[in-house]
Amino acid sequence: MKLLFIIPGALALLSCGHVQVPVPPLPQGPVSTSQGTPTPTPTPQATPAPLAAPTQTGDALLRPKSRWVPTAWSDLPGWEQDKLDQAWPAQLRSCLRPHPAFAALCPEIRQLAHADPGEQRRWMMERLRPYRVQDRNGDSVGLLTSYFEPVLTARRQRSASHGVALYRPPADLASRKPWYTRQEIDTLEPARAALSGREIAWLSDPIDAMLLHIQGSGRLLLTDADGSQRQVRVAFAGSNEQPYRSINQWLLEQGVQRINPWPEATKDWAAQNPQRLNQLLWSNPRYIFFREETITNPDEGPRGAQGVPLSAGRSIAVDPGSIPYGTPVWLASNGPALAVQRLVMAQDTGSAIVGAVRADYFAGTGPQAGELASKVKQGLQLWVLWPR
Repeated sequence: MKLLFIIPGALALLSCGHVQVPVPPLPQGPVSTSQGTPTPTPTPQATPAPLAAPTQTGDALLRPKSRWVPTAWSDLPGWEQDKLDQAWPAQLRSCLRPHPAFAALCPEIRQLAHADPGEQRRWMMERLRPYRVQDRNGDSVGLLTSYFEPVLTARRQRSASHGVALYRPPADLASRKPWYTRQEIDTLEPARAALSGREIAWLSDPIDAMLLHIQGSGRLLLTDADGSQRQVRVAFAGSNEQPYRSINQWLLEQGVQRINPWPEATKDWAAQNPQRLNQLLWSNPRYIFFREETITNPDEGPRGAQGVPLSAGRSIAVDPGSIPYGTPVWLASNGPALAVQRLVMAQDTGSAIVGAVRADYFAGTGPQAGELASKVKQGLQLWVLWPR
């Protein structure tokens, strides 16, 4: 989430849009999750049905975009050292919406929730089999990037200091595809009228709003109309289905040298070039709409495309044509920003997460996670752990 190293980290951050698929509320399960939408929203689309299990070709398993080659547990770097009990909550969350291949294993996974890592490791080695993920040409080295959940201050009502809106989906979003571009949303009366009254909250800075649009979800430190304050989540609820364009790539094309750290460097550039701010924003036609969610467990991340809450450091976004949602994955990457060999769960996707050996590592919530996410763009190897 071909070795690709030492590319400016903010490019990695700006390449990954999350989350692509709105998901319905979770069923009751053993893990507490975010629930409820205080503001009315259109009924979200159902989560796509999971892709079928891989087909067998000789000893290898074939997916639409990848080839899985059986290997030994000893081939997984760091397999004996990972603290699997720290990854188990992410496995439990996947069991809220399991892939059919794992559904029968979920009762056993739940029984092992409080087991020691050694027992959990023995169970995985007995019940699962490791496969190295390759592209169809046999290349097993890919790209790891990272993303996070921003935390921003916001107001329920528009004010002189907070004039940038976050919107719920317009009523005609499903009937008009693609919907208006970002520039048209800002300038055309029909687009403005369609969004009137759909405001969730107001931010103070359009670059912060763009950050939320890129990451796909975030937390708001929200001041309500009565002056009370609380923290809520805004989650992906749809897009205008226009193409995504990287703002950092646009800045580089303008000859800008300093694009890190994001978003501070971009805010500095905008302050020095206020007459070009709209040009900067409109360079990315893609626009994201949100729904508001109550945060019932502050330790849980936003829901990914699988429909379960993400776990910091234990959830990844993948191309579902390579790895199905809900699959345990062994991830190994030793780059300048992140050295990691651990069990993670494929629980999300993104518009730029395309390819066989490709993962986006969920770093967590807040500025520290954002600092890490902005730096990660490095080589990657993946192994799927599939039922025997």
